[in-house]
Amino acid sequence: MFSKDTYIRRRAELKKLVGNGLVVLFGNNEAPANYPANAYAPMRQDSSFLYYFGQHRDGLVGVIDIDNDEETLFGDDIDVEDIVWMGYTPSVADLAAEVGVSRTAPMKMLSEACRNSIAAKRTVHFLPPYRHDTKIQIMDLLGIHPSQQKGAASLALIKAVVAMRSKKEPQEVEAIERACDVGYEMHTTAQRLIRPGVTERYIAGQVDGSARSLAQGVSFATIFTQHGEIMHGNPSDTPLEDGRLVICDAGCELDDYCSDNTRTMPVSGTFTQRQKEIYDIVKDCHDYVLHVAKPGVKYADVHFAVCRLMSQRLKELGLMRGDVDEAVRQGAHAMFLPHGLGHMMGMDVHDMEGLGQVYVGFDDETRPNLEQFGTNCLRMGRRLQEGFVVTDEPGIYFIPALIDEWRAKGHCKDFLNYDLLEQYKDFGGIRIEDDLLITADGCRFLGTKRIPYEG
Repeated sequence: MFSKDTYIRRRAELKKLVGNGLVVLFGNNEAPANYPANAYAPMRQDSSFLYYFGQHRDGLVGVIDIDNDEETLFGDDIDVEDIVWMGYTPSVADLAAEVGVSRTAPMKMLSEACRNSIAAKRTVHFLPPYRHDTKIQIMDLLGIHPSQQKGAASLALIKAVVAMRSKKEPQEVEAIERACDVGYEMHTTAQRLIRPGVTERYIAGQVDGSARSLAQGVSFATIFTQHGEIMHGNPSDTPLEDGRLVICDAGCELDDYCSDNTRTMPVSGTFTQRQKEIYDIVKDCHDYVLHVAKPGVKYADVHFAVCRLMSQRLKELGLMRGDVDEAVRQGAHAMFLPHGLGHMMGMDVHDMEGLGQVYVGFDDETRPNLEQFGTNCLRMGRRLQEGFVVTDEPGIYFIPALIDEWRAKGHCKDFLNYDLLEQYKDFGGIRIEDDLLITADGCRFLGTKRIPYEG
């Protein structure tokens, strides 16, 4: 939790941006794993609720009445039976005071506040819900069926939250930096353990253990696999094999902020000549971003600059051919890089993705291209601003099913050497990822220690 003044300032700014109405920010409840008393732990609070109200306890809702300049934390104090099992928990009034909110009310009063606003024809602003219990709560409070709530969510509130959370405050950058330092420990733990015969699951478990020991836990399910051509490959009981590559994509949450890094290593400890050729291309693309990403530049343009560099280098290996600019324009590079260069990161590892990627990674000036394979997966395209934190994660993947499909269709045949691609079907994939802070005149990687990736 930051200082009380931080949350007071943030709520005041939110009022100015939204302008009028009643803002309702739902905190999360415990999520049962398989029966009510056995919940997933630790509970993960809603990020936007945390951003404006700062408290981690379940069963809370923050309400900002813009027209009357009132703020209320709704929630019920726990009773002695809960205290027996869970220990002492501060009262709702005490929690509210810690973040500069003077008014509190029991949860049953929230329906009255919403009814009064609706009766007065005032807008009730809420964000798109992603948990079913919140959807039921919204239906009870506002009479909006869960199937209609995404469309009914407040665009004014979404845009205000995105505008505020996109630009990280110095204290947020420090928190992300600390999370990145735990990420260093996670990845170097994996690197020390990689050798033939050790299972993917064992090493992934050790990576997760580092996150649980040094932070709140992982920021997403750890990806650790020899099938690097699968973007989100889960660790299996498969032993690591000499001669193969293994991808580790992992991060942690610490003090409510995330890290997200990826490294690709040879199981044997040494790249083959073919692996080194591809790895060096990915490494150079990863490093190239440091020279082109800066305030005022569209991240979509950075993405395509990386794609052109990658295509030129793949052309030198004989895997691509023809005019590089035209190859990228027609999407031939997506054979090797079917995802975007990166995404926003902060309190969520894909920061604010639940609010709608079209509002987070794009804006009125920069719109997503949903028609072209690969380009349709860009999560971040808008102009960069000082204080943005984005991931830089180029990769090259050889996906047998994609090679077969494109070859059968003759797709981009003028730019792709399908005969040579056949020889790479057993290759897997390579990705290198770090977290990038946009500074006043450029950018820098976050984390005081650099996870080894020089190859």
